[in-house]
Amino acid sequence: MVADQQADTGSTGATTRELERMMAEFPDLPAEAVVKQDILRQGLAFSPDALRVASGYKPKDYFIFTFDLVPVAEMAEHAAFRAPEEIRMTGGPYDLRRTVVSTRVAPDSPYLVELRDGKLSLSCEGRHLADLEFPPIPGYYGHTLSSGRKISEIAPAIEWGYLVYLTVYRLCQYWGRDEECRFCDLNENFRQQRANGREYTAVKELDDIVEAMTLINEHDTVSQAYTVTGGSITKKLDGMREGEFYARFAEAIESRFPGRWIPKAVVQALPLDEVKMLKDSGYRIYHPNYEVWDAELFTWICPGKDRYVGRDEWVKRILDAADVFGPTHVIPNFVGGVEMAKPHGFTDIDQAIASTTEGLEFFMSHGVVPRFTTWCPEPTSNLGRQEGPPLEYFVKLLRAWRDTFEKHKLPVPPGYGRPGVGNAEFSVSAFMDVIRTA
Repeated sequence: MVADQQADTGSTGATTRELERMMAEFPDLPAEAVVKQDILRQGLAFSPDALRVASGYKPKDYFIFTFDLVPVAEMAEHAAFRAPEEIRMTGGPYDLRRTVVSTRVAPDSPYLVELRDGKLSLSCEGRHLADLEFPPIPGYYGHTLSSGRKISEIAPAIEWGYLVYLTVYRLCQYWGRDEECRFCDLNENFRQQRANGREYTAVKELDDIVEAMTLINEHDTVSQAYTVTGGSITKKLDGMREGEFYARFAEAIESRFPGRWIPKAVVQALPLDEVKMLKDSGYRIYHPNYEVWDAELFTWICPGKDRYVGRDEWVKRILDAADVFGPTHVIPNFVGGVEMAKPHGFTDIDQAIASTTEGLEFFMSHGVVPRFTTWCPEPTSNLGRQEGPPLEYFVKLLRAWRDTFEKHKLPVPPGYGRPGVGNAEFSVSAFMDVIRTA
């Protein structure tokens, strides 16, 4: 697929040429998915006018990680006019269908959100790429909890309002260089948000969560799922093991609003008794994220998980959880691209894809459907400001995921909204966009 050369004048740049090369080489993948992955890979820049417009829409809530390519301290121009949580692209020279993409701020990105003729526009290297929408502010965001906290701080909405994201523990007990996952900036994000003067609750109160969900139930008709998550608990928190700590949130919500939302837990790969606690409390979907498949890279990239649980035990616990939740309701995440992290990751794209495909084949052959998020090297994480994998890696990963998914004739992962190009709400990778619905 080649862009309409009348959309803008001038020669194409390197990013545009690579987009079109991937579209031509992989015509069975939607152009929307290719563009989406590249934006997630390289981030978004915003003009001052676009940021002024964004101040009237749902802002980026920094609900768990920064998902930015620069630290908060280097985004002074974005602080006064907050960037939006997501963008939704349509039209342009590739005639894009509606595509939701998470905002990852990168002032030097070739992708610029700006105003053209008074309308929001996405340009790539100075050429118009798509018309844009920003997400509306949910109606319940106007309410303040009885504790005085903003509801957006306790129960932010993402995925164009589909998902309420409850990060109930904003720190992780895998602490420091020898334990934290090397791609993760959860602990550092907490520190920099606090340093930036923002209200940022470390451990959210159960009463605040219940009150927030009560208000959402009264004032919102868009949200259909909620995620309860937070950092790993290696010892105890408030006198509770990890499974106990996280189970009580679903128990409190589901006892009041049974069946109102799809409840999801994103926590560690836990022992079987704690997995049963999660299921009994009301969670319907369990995400014990394994992050990276290769055994040696797991040890390097996830040192805390390797030390406290171990890679083989982690994989075993995922399969054990499938006996409790059912295979299709165990959806572990891997961080797409982190297996190419320097200095120890794969240097060859096809070798990296082969490794990850081995993991996809293993889990999908057991009926478990992993999802992936798109790695962008967050500068305050241990992996720092290195360059992430090229677009070709992510396009090949999408094809590998889709082909393995279709090979095993698996159902659409529940709790992620509508599948397929033009429908998908999941914003941090295009895995839902490439599911073929016809």
